[in-house]
Amino acid sequence: MPVHADDLSGPATPSPPPGLVITGHFDQRPGYRVNRPHGADSWLFTWTTGGRGRLLQGTATAEADAGDLVVLGPGVPHRYAVAPGARQWTFWWAHCQARPSWSGWLRPYARGDRLFLVDSVPGDVHDRIGAAFDRMLADARWSGSAAPPDPGPGPGIGPPVDRTAVAHSSAARELALCALEEAVLLATVTAGAARREPGGAGIDPRVRRAQALIAADPGAAHTVGSLADSVSLSPSRLAHLFTEQLGQTPMRALRHARLRHAARLLEATDLPVTRVAAASGFTSPFHFNRVFRQRYGVPPGVYRTAYRVEHGSAHTGRRT
Repeated sequence: MPVHADDLSGPATPSPPPGLVITGHFDQRPGYRVNRPHGADSWLFTWTTGGRGRLLQGTATAEADAGDLVVLGPGVPHRYAVAPGARQWTFWWAHCQARPSWSGWLRPYARGDRLFLVDSVPGDVHDRIGAAFDRMLADARWSGSAAPPDPGPGPGIGPPVDRTAVAHSSAARELALCALEEAVLLATVTAGAARREPGGAGIDPRVRRAQALIAADPGAAHTVGSLADSVSLSPSRLAHLFTEQLGQTPMRALRHARLRHAARLLEATDLPVTRVAAASGFTSPFHFNRVFRQRYGVPPGVYRTAYRVEHGSAHTGRRT
């Protein structure tokens, strides 16, 4: 028999008024619980940083571990608490009205009754998501004059401080929502990429990280040694794992990424070919022309002209 959130006992907890943006960071122990038999008028976002929480909404349930984003939509009875057997539940939370674009990001993670569980968020973005929530709390306190307050040292660092804030001004609300939007986008997109990656479950996280470093900035002066240092492996070990698991050496993957980057620059900008080569990590224009022609069948300048004819784009000397 399914457990419904509105079947659970416990005193009812008031829902924040609609339209408010309120956020905070909690470190709760067993016995903590929130029960809303009629749901809330706003959306609730939780990002777990330690321990475990249990959230029930209608007939849907989510167990939230560190690195999980759980979102509860409005208007459905819900309850959440420290999970049974857990020693604590440490989490960021935010009540607000979700921006329309967020619905599409969250849709693949629906569990029913407007509950969304975004798990499998890669560990290398956890700190940035946490920093976005920390910035949201600081931005919610912004008065609109001078610069927004410093986010501070973060939860668990330094003396205890008030970790709850309400955005009173429209400027503070919009700035706080921008920080929350960053957190939701990072969680949903990176978790989705991990799901879609062919054979992703069998790829060493350090190899995936090296691959991400190449993709993020193909024009950088990457070497096997620099990539290996970034993922705490020896160059020989990284080269072996990378080739074994991705089917090509790190340097071949880097060259392919640089050529793709160069092609995008040729399509979208009027940069001279020599600057496209340099921006894509090629120190020799002659080498760039040769490998680009091998990859795309034509020299860079011809590729740009053919692309613009095919796509009807006409740049008139404007530099981007």
